[in-house]
Amino acid sequence: MTFAPVQEGCGAMMRQMRQNTKIIMLVTALAFVALMVFEWGMDMSGQTAGGDVGRVGSTTITAAQYQMVQRNIHDQVQRAQESPISASQNREIDEMAWNQVVNQILIQLELENRGIRVTDDEIRQAARFSPPPEFREMAEFQTEDGQFSLELYHQYLAQAANDPFAMQELERYYRETLPRNKLLRQVTAGIYVTDRELWRDFRDRNERIELQYVTIMPSFFVDDGEISVTEDEIEAYYRENRETFEVPARADIRYTWIDQTPTAADSAQVVETAESIRQEILDGMDFADLAQIESADRESAAQGGELPPFREGDRPVFFEEVAFSLPVGELSEPVRGDAGYHIIEVLSREDGEVQARHILVPFERSTDSEIRMLTRADSLESLGQNLTVEEAASQMGLPVMEGEISERFFSLPGVGIAEEGREWIFDGRESVGAVSPVFESEDSFYMFELLDRYASGILPLEQVRSEIEASIRTERKMEIAMEEARSFAQELRDGSVTLEELAEREGLVLSREGPVTRMESIPGLGVGNAAVGAAFGTPVGEVAGPVRLRDEIVLLEVLDKEEADREAWEAQKEFQRAQLTQQMRQERLQLWLDGLRETTRIVDARAEFFRQVEEQDDRPQIPLVF
Repeated sequence: MTFAPVQEGCGAMMRQMRQNTKIIMLVTALAFVALMVFEWGMDMSGQTAGGDVGRVGSTTITAAQYQMVQRNIHDQVQRAQESPISASQNREIDEMAWNQVVNQILIQLELENRGIRVTDDEIRQAARFSPPPEFREMAEFQTEDGQFSLELYHQYLAQAANDPFAMQELERYYRETLPRNKLLRQVTAGIYVTDRELWRDFRDRNERIELQYVTIMPSFFVDDGEISVTEDEIEAYYRENRETFEVPARADIRYTWIDQTPTAADSAQVVETAESIRQEILDGMDFADLAQIESADRESAAQGGELPPFREGDRPVFFEEVAFSLPVGELSEPVRGDAGYHIIEVLSREDGEVQARHILVPFERSTDSEIRMLTRADSLESLGQNLTVEEAASQMGLPVMEGEISERFFSLPGVGIAEEGREWIFDGRESVGAVSPVFESEDSFYMFELLDRYASGILPLEQVRSEIEASIRTERKMEIAMEEARSFAQELRDGSVTLEELAEREGLVLSREGPVTRMESIPGLGVGNAAVGAAFGTPVGEVAGPVRLRDEIVLLEVLDKEEADREAWEAQKEFQRAQLTQQMRQERLQLWLDGLRETTRIVDARAEFFRQVEEQDDRPQIPLVF
């Protein structure tokens, strides 16, 4: 298939673009994401060696395919944060990669089942009038006022038509994305947001009120002596609410850990490294080149260390103190921050706005320190194969603690989130007395010894009797306090007392808030609950309530109200409709994908595959003889 030239003679700019054609098309081919919710991250059709990690229907998932997506996500996450990716983040990335690969295959199978195809003419039309999203952001295709120019894009197509490589990549892009666009339209057909729904959404975001309120707390308003609770009531409550007293499986453990926090010597090394980098710049090395090599802030490093322009309050205090006082063009001393030391250079400072660049040298262990720590972790694991945790920790001078973890809560002092330890206990069904391998959390290396195990179940009545009695007593107090609150509300509506006078008489706290919208959290009241709804449904000057809010009772008075502007709504209605439609399409797509997953046999064999890989790596290697 060929594209007809649109316009000839494009000048120097087009010659430059012509030279960059392969780069542009490669970027497009690697990064195309026409439908964000579909998560296209790779071509799932290629068969590569290395074994299978799962199956979706009759389609196998190779280790290479899975690991390619895994690496892509890993790189994206690393670029978005300064600190190294933690063990818990790695586990999340593994699951994201798996779900992404599964979704890709499900979608490809659905395209085949529905017989969705694309014609050459459809590709030609899309290439001419629907350029890849990345192109719209490129400076080469924008006018002086920053708007995308279809004319410049057509000029590019005319030049690119002479390059078979560029045309093949462009055609492949549309052959992959256009069928998915068709599938998207089929799956989300019928979605329409009515004017009534649009107005309600706009009103909720723009209508504002000012209010004052008092909160009545039954626990203080009603004396315990006024309430009696019988044994029959306690037993009946227990029978009717047994699920409330369900507890997850849990275990008692003894554990030890090796802290991963950089040592004082490591921190000193970071300072030395930062000072060395600063001296290299003073000696003539290019700041941008060093930023790309040395800075842990990978997003700014890609721009030679440059940060987006900022004003006071946009950056951490330590950074702004330097940025707003350092002479333009001068290099700062290493400045300590939360993530490491920053070397800062102010490029310009005008009208309260600063343009600066920096190099971040992160807090991390030195290579020697890292090796020593990993060696200690290996030694701990070796000792744990024959000794108890206490014995192993004693030999290595490590701390020992006892604690409890459950299937739902597995955070421990010194260790942090012990997810791998939780899996070892509850998924592996280890026996009491077993000692775990050494696991890694974001904060430490750690090892467990299982002291005791408790199955999930319902707590016996004897253990929860006092809790049930307190719940019944609280509910009785609420009933009494609510009746009293109704009499207060009647006084307010009769005009015999004001809310201020009522608060003073009854010893209640009067709070005043606003202006606020329905979407904002009101201090003391929250957001999207009965009290907030009652306030917005009450005319100015009138009282709402009493309204029960958790274990409290609220009486409110609306002081002022600013109605949503219908003319302003009409002016932005179609833009709002597009936004909400897109949101609903995303939700529909997710439900559709969930449905596909439920009706398709999906086999996750990653654990078995990587176990076999580890076993193979542990086998003695026979040296090759030449």
